Amino acid sequence: MTTQDHGARPGEALIRALPKVVLHDHLDGGLRPQTVLELADAAGHELPASDSESLAAWFRDAADSGSLVRYIETFRHTIAVMQTADNLARVAREAVLDLAADGVVYAEQRWAPEQHLAGGLSLGETVEAVQAGIDDGIAAAAAEGHIIRVGQLVGAMRQADRWQEIADLAVAYRDRGVVGFDIAGPEDGFLPSRHLGIWRFLAEHDVPVTIHAGEAAGLDSIGQAVHLGQADRLGHGARIIDDIAFVTGGEHDAADLGRLAHWVRDHQIPLELCPVSNLQTGVAESIAAHPITRLKELDFAVTLNTDNRLMSRTSMTHEMKLLVDEAGWTIDDLVDVTVTAAWGAFMHHDERRDLVDQVVMPGFQKVEGALV
Repeated sequence: MTTQDHGARPGEALIRALPKVVLHDHLDGGLRPQTVLELADAAGHELPASDSESLAAWFRDAADSGSLVRYIETFRHTIAVMQTADNLARVAREAVLDLAADGVVYAEQRWAPEQHLAGGLSLGETVEAVQAGIDDGIAAAAAEGHIIRVGQLVGAMRQADRWQEIADLAVAYRDRGVVGFDIAGPEDGFLPSRHLGIWRFLAEHDVPVTIHAGEAAGLDSIGQAVHLGQADRLGHGARIIDDIAFVTGGEHDAADLGRLAHWVRDHQIPLELCPVSNLQTGVAESIAAHPITRLKELDFAVTLNTDNRLMSRTSMTHEMKLLVDEAGWTIDDLVDVTVTAAWGAFMHHDERRDLVDQVVMPGFQKVEGALV
């Protein structure tokens, strides 16, 4: 069913009850405001606000500038309080609990270990601290009746040129919590061609790859991600819409796909789209006009994600509700993007099938029953 159909449109309570899969959620972008306050106080780090509500508003307003560069600047405060093993574990634990409480049943937490060494930790120690927090969070969520599975996506900062170190880290911890590799940070000037050997190395060691592309930069960043970087998924990828010509008029609208758009769709490369965040960084002007709906209608492999829950003051429930309220999405549209995300998860095929057949679909069927 597409958004053109008159399917059931669930309210917020039912949306919250839906099983959710999030592939693009930054660990350092999802802290609780109160946690930032407490950790900053202990570390002697000065913040722009002194209470949790004011701090939450500051993060949102600072990120809500239409500039990816300014958006990224907000991370200076969250990263500053994530420099010890205990703090990393706490942040990871709370992220798992918050996602589980929102109905998320599978999540990949992406972060850049190289940004968390100021307190003397090694790269390996940062990964181990985050994994300890994830494990604690999964156990605590289970005690509260929420079953969730979470993997780490370790990322290299494009401008720092430590790509090989982080690729080595991904390989070393491939069977100890790390599910894949990412590059993040400024897209312009730091394309996958900067370190060509990385991608062959990761492929030879069977490490899945997602690459931030098509958010701040255009089609060239997407082309390099899928052709040079051999990306299994695209972090955002929203600007693939620029390779599609829409022709209106006559009985039906038409879409003329360029070669790159065809390639991405033909290979069903999942797009990790993040509507609220994309509005903040200038990718779209409104939820209704966000490319996610048109791309979904054209059968691209669209997934729905949060990106940075703190900076965007968002959640999977919030993202879904906005699409229902402002873009006319139905529960069937939410099923589509959730199942697509589950099949795009960085885990084995049989595990994906179990996630879809035993968790996602039964959860949606239960909610659909409540709509009848």
